[in-house]
Parts: sequence; C-alpha cells; structure tokens
Amino acid sequence: MCNFKHRIYSSSQTNKIILANDYVNNENLLEKTIKNINTMHDYLCGIKINFHVLLHLNTNELITINKTAHKFNLQSIADIKLNDIFDTNKTVIKKLQDLEFDAVVVNPIIGSKNLENTINLAHDYDIGVIAICHMSYLHSSLLYDYKIVSRNKSIRMYEFFLKLSMAKNADGVIIGATFPNIIKKCKSITGNKIDVYSPGIGTQGGNASKTIYSGANFVIVGRTVISSKNPLYILKNLKSEIDNCFNS
Repeated sequence: MCNFKHRIYSSSQTNKIILANDYVNNENLLEKTIKNINTMHDYLCGIKINFHVLLHLNTNELITINKTAHKFNLQSIADIKLNDIFDTNKTVIKKLQDLEFDAVVVNPIIGSKNLENTINLAHDYDIGVIAICHMSYLHSSLLYDYKIVSRNKSIRMYEFFLKLSMAKNADGVIIGATFPNIIKKCKSITGNKIDVYSPGIGTQGGNASKTIYSGANFVIVGRTVISSKNPLYILKNLKSEIDNCFNS
C-alpha cells in the first residue's frame, strides 16, 4: 500500500509549492540543499531532486537530505524520469526506497504493462509515482502534442499518457506550467481523479495564478528561487499568489 498521496496532502495543507533543487553547479550540493530545506520549509510541501543533481550526491548525503525534508514534513521526489525495462526499474525503485525518497517521476512511454508493473512495485515500497504527460520546456509540444492513433482514434500524445497514467493508478502527472491550456484540457478529461504537478514557474515563463486556475494541484519552482538573492521573498510572494487563487 502506498501512502504518498496521504503524505503529500498532509504536507500541502497550507503550501502547494515544491522546490526544484536543481543546481547546475555541483559544488556544495549537500550544504546548499540542507540550507534550502531549513530556511524555506515554511513555504514548501516538497523538494524535487533532478537526476543530474542526484548523480553528484552519495548515499549518505541523499539520506541526510531526505531525513531533513521529512523532519519538516516535506515530501522528497526523485526526478529521474524513469524510463527502462521493468528489471531495471525494479532495481532503481528499491534503491530509491533505501535512500528514503517518497516518490519518483516516471516516463509512461515505457508502455502499458511496464508502467503498470513499475507503479505496482513502487507502491509496494510505499513510493509514489508521478508520470510525465507534457513537459515545460519551450519545444516540448513538438512531441507531446503529436497525434497518434490509439484504438483506431486519433489522440494527442499527452492525452494518451494522461489516460494511461490514470488507468495504471499513477499518483500524479507532470504538465508544464508553460502550457496552461493543456492543464485545463487534461483537467476537463480527468476531473479531480489525478493530481497535476506543474514545473516551469518563473524562469521558464510559467505563471502561478494561471497554472492554479487552469487546474494544477501543485507548482514546482526551481531557478527562480535558488538563483535569487532573496529566495524567501520570492517564495513568500509566490505562496501568497497561490493562496489567493485557492481562496478566491
């Protein structure tokens, strides 16, 4: 049984922001990440660590980061976009459990049965699965808006990934904040049956209010905060903007 949804809901009762701790410079990653958690936790419900950051941290460092996040009731997401055969995915998920991660980002292009097996195994290890439907970078529409044929019907790639992720019991989907119309379209398909996690706020051009009003449940922000000279000021204003959306 996986309690990730319960944990993220508990963590997000007052905060809907996940920090993308995705530094390009790999110097002092542990120190910078721990500092971020200690100083920013009042504005966050989770922290996301991308593959390129994870590769520069050893086992003890990652466990220290995740234990620190858990001390403040934050959820820790391994953003590795898992995309391989099941035997490989199985090994990765077991390692993520050992490292005390709460969730993993998976690419549903691995296919129906593989996705199902991967999600089921992750849930056995109490790890949530967030599946990519539509990414936030500028040219992602070249792939995710591409029309494919599924069951003799033409469908956009992101719609196919959305429906597949729902059918296989994913805990959430990634849809870029830079495409609020796609968020709105997906929410019209799913209602509130699956949570939407939206990266791309700020630096990539995503707007928090538009993202929330379009139907996102959580926003993911990285460079706008971690590259700022006053990250707490940015987070405070972002939280206020998001709170106003939910309270209006």
